[in-house]
Amino acid sequence: MSPESLAQIDREVAKYPADQKRSAVMSALRIAQVEKRWLSSDTIKFVADYLGIAPMAAHEVATFYNMYDRSPVGKYKLTVCTNLPCALSGGADAGEYLQKKLGIGYNETTADGKFTLKEGECMGACGYAPVMLVNNHTMCNHMTPDAIDRKLAELN
Repeated sequence: MSPESLAQIDREVAKYPADQKRSAVMSALRIAQVEKRWLSSDTIKFVADYLGIAPMAAHEVATFYNMYDRSPVGKYKLTVCTNLPCALSGGADAGEYLQKKLGIGYNETTADGKFTLKEGECMGACGYAPVMLVNNHTMCNHMTPDAIDRKLAELN
């Protein structure tokens, strides 16, 4: 990992008591994923070793939470919320529209490697439904077909 990423991890570790480095594992995995674009077993082991925890402890976190990608994803990972409030407010329709528009299903990546489509759990933005998360960091709301088209054009 780059010195910049390691410095970011060090800043996260510093937030906790010296004997509680394990508390920074979620942040450290997020930082590693931003740099590497996904978390290979080797990257997870590196993070665990860096934090001084068992590799299995980091692996458990990386496989439990859906924001961590355990296989390569496209340049833009689009995660559509399809939990009930979003689904009732157009989330399912937004997902279907994206599948048709991109020519892929959930958990697939376009042939050019640009987009990966994921189905996501509640993102805590029910009042803005349907919502979509881009690369785990950018929340897009009221994702009508027109809004989706504008967002895809912006990402191209």
